[in-house]
Amino acid sequence: MTTSMPTSAPPRIGAFPALVGAELRMVVRDTAGLVIPIGLPILILVMNGLGIEDAVLPGTDGLTVFDVYVLPLVLAVVVATIGVVNMPSFLATYRKSGVLKRLAVTPARPSLVLGAQVAVSLAQTLVGVVLAVAIAMLMFGAGLPRNLALAVGVFALTAGAMYAIGLVIAAVVPTANSAVAVGLVVFFAMGALGGMFGPVTNLPPALAEVGTALPFGAAVQAMSAAWVGNVPDLASIVSLVVTLVVGGAFATRFFRWS
Repeated sequence: MTTSMPTSAPPRIGAFPALVGAELRMVVRDTAGLVIPIGLPILILVMNGLGIEDAVLPGTDGLTVFDVYVLPLVLAVVVATIGVVNMPSFLATYRKSGVLKRLAVTPARPSLVLGAQVAVSLAQTLVGVVLAVAIAMLMFGAGLPRNLALAVGVFALTAGAMYAIGLVIAAVVPTANSAVAVGLVVFFAMGALGGMFGPVTNLPPALAEVGTALPFGAAVQAMSAAWVGNVPDLASIVSLVVTLVVGGAFATRFFRWS
């Protein structure tokens, strides 16, 4: 059951940038929330880069296994840790402490807090992506996607889907600790089935099908296709779009402000 909020005054000009600044300071002070979403993907990147063969894949115009499989996987890990684990914990903290309810009667309405959190999460995601790509190129000679525009579009869709999952978690969990716990379970479940711990082809066929249908696996598959310049499978795009639309609609309907 949702909670109706009292009518508030229109937001002041500049309220949103102030909220973004406050959110950014909170993220910077939260060492684990700042380091893990960037440090974990970088660790995965470096470990795979040091241990994987750099043989060129046939028909990829000079791209390697690292380029086509590892780098898309790492980018998916970046956006998933921030969207599925970090963001719900911050929002659950605000609700538990009464911040969202108190903001309802001020010019900075609760919806602006959601927008500010998404903006900061997106900025953190971009930092992680740029850092991962830079390390991949400088240390391991990784190549850019053969269809850069398509890869960017797929990544944006991936971010939307992961943030939608995070908002669903934030909508149903009561505390920050439970948000982190649920977020980690969802993240590792999707990652395990989506290739984070090894090729999906090593899984039983039924689990492999499930993994590639879930948003994490779909994101890795779609970005890998874009990396070699191919159009992603329709099933991968549908998975991400459905997650974004259904998750966003659910969070909008059932998000509890207090």
